[in-house]
Parts: sequence; C-alpha cells; structure tokens
Amino acid sequence: MKYRLKLVTLMSALLPFYALAGGDPDFVKYPEGYQQIFTQYDTANRANQTQVAKFYANEIAVESYKKGEEAAPGSVVIMEIYEPKKDAEGKIVTGKEGLFEIEKLAAVAVMEKRNNWDKAFSSDNRTGDWGFAVYNPDGTPKSNDLNCVQCHTPLKNQDYLFSFQKLVDFAKNR
Repeated sequence: MKYRLKLVTLMSALLPFYALAGGDPDFVKYPEGYQQIFTQYDTANRANQTQVAKFYANEIAVESYKKGEEAAPGSVVIMEIYEPKKDAEGKIVTGKEGLFEIEKLAAVAVMEKRNNWDKAFSSDNRTGDWGFAVYNPDGTPKSNDLNCVQCHTPLKNQDYLFSFQKLVDFAKNR
C-alpha cells in the first residue's frame, strides 16, 4: 500500500511536466487568425521525414531579421505540422519539388519571444527569451511528449530557430 501511494504521488507530481513538455500554453498563447496576419515564409519536409511543415512569422520577427538583428521581443514564429498523404502501400506521397503531399493538419507549434515573461513561467521551460507551446488544429492545447527547449537550445547562433536561415533569407528578399 505504501509503495502504491508513493507511486501515485510521484506520477501526479511528474504528469504536468510530461503533458507540457512540448511547451506551456498557459504563457504562450495560440494566435487566433495567424494565417491572415502572419507571413508564410517556408514549406518543408521535417527533418524526421514523416511530416511536412508550413512556417509563419509575424511582422515583428520579419522586420527584425530584415534589419540583420535577432528577433525582437513580441516576435512569434509558427510551424504548422501536417501528416503527409500515403499511397496504398503506406508510403509517403511526394509531390512537386520533393515536398510531401499534405493529408491533414496535425498540430500547430508556437514560439513567442518576450523579455518580460511572467515569473511563474520557469526559465527551464524557455530557450533564451523564446517560449513554446503546441496546439491541436482547433487551437486547444495539445498534450505531447516533445521537449522543445531541449531541441532548440543548441541553436543559440540561429536565434534558437531551426528555420532561421529560411526566415532571414525571406525577410531580406522582401
């Protein structure tokens, strides 16, 4: 009985960290209407080669990179994550320019940069001044086992963005 109680207590304590390992929607909000307000700057097959992504940035981010600076506070970058179409044998269908054909939207990942985060938002859940959250296509928080911070932290020289060079090139050619 004591063992079971300890296990339940431990699981209850760790579950919030697991559920929000991909970010923290309490602080990084889903930007309603972003597709009409933000600029799409790239579409690419994801590195894991099982998804395709569309990338968007708000005007603050685009203008910062256009000036040759890192993203200013207030910058927001979004990655829509899509499941690709598969053929009858279950293989991913590749379309023009080597991009996977899109089946359906699976998730929306949001990165927001601020220099005044609420003290309740632990710096362990951020990379630099960037915060993260992952949402379902309908804008509700998505439980997941991703660790955004862990993967983005090594990208300090790229302002912590995997799509940094694509965004910089887009901004400078605008």
